[in-house]
Amino acid sequence: MMRILFLSILSLASTLAIAQVQDTVTSPQDSITVAKRDTVAFVRKDTLTIIGVGDIMMGTSYPEDKLPPNDGAFLMRDVEPVLRNADVTFGNLEGTLLDAGGTPKNCKDPKVCYVFRTPTRYVKNLISAGFDMMSLANNHAGDFGDAGRTSSMKTLDVAGILHAGQMQQKTVIFEKDSIRYGLLAVAPNSNCVQLNDHAAAIALVKHLDSLVDIIIVSFHGGAEGAQYQNVPRTNELFHGENRGDVYKFSRLMIDAGADIIFGHGPHVTRAVDVYKDRFIAYSMGNFCTYRGISVTGVNGLAPIMKVYTDRTGKLFKAEITPTYQSYGTGVKIDPQKQVIKKIQELTKKDLPESKVRIDDNGLITYIAQ
Repeated sequence: MMRILFLSILSLASTLAIAQVQDTVTSPQDSITVAKRDTVAFVRKDTLTIIGVGDIMMGTSYPEDKLPPNDGAFLMRDVEPVLRNADVTFGNLEGTLLDAGGTPKNCKDPKVCYVFRTPTRYVKNLISAGFDMMSLANNHAGDFGDAGRTSSMKTLDVAGILHAGQMQQKTVIFEKDSIRYGLLAVAPNSNCVQLNDHAAAIALVKHLDSLVDIIIVSFHGGAEGAQYQNVPRTNELFHGENRGDVYKFSRLMIDAGADIIFGHGPHVTRAVDVYKDRFIAYSMGNFCTYRGISVTGVNGLAPIMKVYTDRTGKLFKAEITPTYQSYGTGVKIDPQKQVIKKIQELTKKDLPESKVRIDDNGLITYIAQ
């Protein structure tokens, strides 16, 4: 996946064989950034590939040191070739990229209060893994207040990784090979674009639809934990917070013009679906969460979702690369393919009317409606 790496991060720009161009234009009233990355030798693409993964938290230095050795360089090394093999690669960044300072958040219930602070230098792992876009709409983006939010956004900006979901940057647009991809990220948390304000989210999607070819909507929603693997088709309440009706939300976004829905938040994998020829993943689980987040049992299983569409966003197929984590390790490809079996089971149970088919190797197809 071709990209520009800033000289302050990796001094490799002079060795690129194919020149690239990047223009960034920000529209203050819409909080939209357009990044343009076209190869000089452009070839029209009729099949687009978009990868999505779930939660990423590469270790925390607060309240105690739970950082991996070697700055976490090993965390995603085994799956980097998979992640880089797409036109656009997306993930959800849990916690903050912050070296020091900020004010740790207070929670209503201290027993379930977790605060994450990952050193800014760890962004190099996201670069190595090939991420183009990150969601900053989640319940940990504000773990260290405005200082943490500002540091996370600045760190990603310097690294050339686009982001959306904070009120300062609601949406973002990425252009590659003359295809424009728009990202909207939402969550039911402070300073985030609101998951439960459907009218506002619809308006943002419609606006993106006037500007781009492919719209990706990311939501951080749904209750958390192994007991919440199912999609209930109603508002989910968790520790007194309305975590949204993700089934309804996903359909509203597609009705408004979205093409791919990538969900995360429950810390477990959920079912997948297709609605109006558009792909939905209701939760992609804990993808790369070194410590501070349980990866026991189903909490340690996660898919790498690769979605194939035409230039209008219509789904051709999707593929699951099954991964797993155990305590203190990085992401590994799972030869037992446990998460594929789990997604098969959940999709059949939660969406019995769905025309989606998932084979034992993770190929997702569907019967067009």
